[in-house]
This record gives sequence, structure tokens and C-alpha cells, in this order.
Amino acid sequence: MNADPLTPAAVSAALQACSHDRMRRLMRRLASHFDARLREAGLKTTQFSLLAYLAAQGPIRPADLAHAMGIDASTLTRNLKPVAQAGWAEVVAGRDARSRLVRLTPAGRVKLAEGGARWREAQSSLTEQLGAERIAAMHGWIDETLALLPAGED
Repeated sequence: MNADPLTPAAVSAALQACSHDRMRRLMRRLASHFDARLREAGLKTTQFSLLAYLAAQGPIRPADLAHAMGIDASTLTRNLKPVAQAGWAEVVAGRDARSRLVRLTPAGRVKLAEGGARWREAQSSLTEQLGAERIAAMHGWIDETLALLPAGED
């Protein structure tokens, strides 16, 4: 006879062994840390990230931007809408009538600079809390893990 897999002890053990649960808890804490600082610039972390990718990539096709950011097209559309409405980015015609490009506006560059100052404060504070060695190790582990896991496993 099999033991009940839903006993409190079994569920607790499963949660302790769950990589997804641990990463979600870490991400919530990191997001909260960065969100608090970026909020001072009137930005959410998703908006700051989008502006930063646009600044780094230049005018870019939405599909290519989503790929670069590691998100799907519907998430990009949802995240881009408030950024475009604020006037920080715009979707313009591409090389032909069917293609579109997303680009940062001058107002978006100003907002990115404001957010960049807050982001640097958040990153500096995190490094101070965790230590530069631990941050470097975490970044290395994340990069190695991302390289090992296939993208888009849905």
C-alpha cells in the first residue's frame, strides 16, 4: 500500500526539494528590492528592462526584441503598451508595409537615465547586502544554468 503523497510532511518535503518554488521566492525578493528603487523614477522593473533593451538593441522588430528579452510575443505586447502610452517607446514602420520596428523615444532615453540611477542604487545595495563575490557567483550560476536549459519549454 502506498503512503498518502499529500500528507503535510510529504508536501513540505516536496516544497523543500522544489527548484521552481525556491527560484520564485528569490525572484519575488529581488523584484521587490529593485521595484522599490525604480518606483522612485516612476518605473516598474519590466518597463525599465524594456527601455534598456531598446537602448541597447536600437530600432528592432518586436519578435527579435521578445527573443532578446527571453519573453513571448504576448508578454512583450502587454509590457510595451504602457511604455508606448507614456511616450517612452514607439512602434514605427519597418522596411516594408508589413514590418514594424520598436524604438526608444527621446522621452524614453530621459526616463531610462532616471531609472538607471535608481537601478544602480538597487544593484549597489544588493551587492552590499550579499557581497560582490556572492553576486558574481550567482551571475555565473545563472548563466551556466540558462545555457544548460532549453529555451521555450512550454
